[in-house]
Amino acid sequence: MARVPYLDATDLREEDRDQLARPINLNRALVHSIPASRSFWQMGNWIRFDATVDRRLREMAIMQVGYTARSAYEWSHHVQLGMKDFGVSEADVRALIDESEGRSSGLPALDRAVLRLAREMTTGIAGSREAFEVIDAALGHEQTTELVLMIGFYNGVVRYLETMEIDVEPEYQQYLDQFPLPKA
Repeated sequence: MARVPYLDATDLREEDRDQLARPINLNRALVHSIPASRSFWQMGNWIRFDATVDRRLREMAIMQVGYTARSAYEWSHHVQLGMKDFGVSEADVRALIDESEGRSSGLPALDRAVLRLAREMTTGIAGSREAFEVIDAALGHEQTTELVLMIGFYNGVVRYLETMEIDVEPEYQQYLDQFPLPKA
């Protein structure tokens, strides 16, 4: 049960109802602060629609944050988004889990470095020089900067989700069943 009540469009002023165009639990909690919700989605939409980092690679990094943080909400939502909209395959999801568990994944070096950086930034404050150098050599400074900001942003998202105890909607449970999070 979330720590704040989930709001519906009828709870909001008419001019703010656009914030619940997608009435998922995350949004229904965020709208307790409309300015924060608008700012949150400005960054989120830039990541989704305007960033230049490869969409599959971006989703893999976001999924890695959710998996590493053991955030059921983040993990389930981005597994669904990644597989439905951004070219992430079931094999990619399984490879991410293998990488997380220290097993060989068969992923290319760039993918492994991105996942490593996301894990390092989630479990610590900074990513390693080794992961960064592989990414920067492959993507260049602009996309590397974008990727580090994305990982940082989603580390903030999982902390919000977990602190606020945002519930996973029933339609996303199938992704948690198919790809369970690691035990604490």
